[in-house]
Amino acid sequence: MKKISNIIAIGILALFLSTQATASDAPEKMKAMEHIDEAIKHGKMGHARELLEHAKESRDQANAALAAGADAHMDQAVKHLDEAIKHAEMGHADEATKHAEEAHSHMHQSGGRAHN
Repeated sequence: MKKISNIIAIGILALFLSTQATASDAPEKMKAMEHIDEAIKHGKMGHARELLEHAKESRDQANAALAAGADAHMDQAVKHLDEAIKHAEMGHADEATKHAEEAHSHMHQSGGRAHN
């Protein structure tokens, strides 16, 4: 009976610790997703300059989420954001939008669902 109690206590502790790690990047992730949504919206309208501004803001927040403990999906999101920024700087709104959408997908998969 004591073993079962110990196992349950360890399980609860592990759940608590993993929940805290996932939640620690939530504010940054939400801000990153707000900006990537705006970037995608502008990209679909062909507005490379506005896409660029929001992609940069999203990347800053995504990097902050990584520093706060986000998972590998956020790292992939940052890589796609870098590509989106590169293409937006060249005025290629269509290609930048594709990368922004990939970044959005990875952010959505990162550490739970802070945004739909």
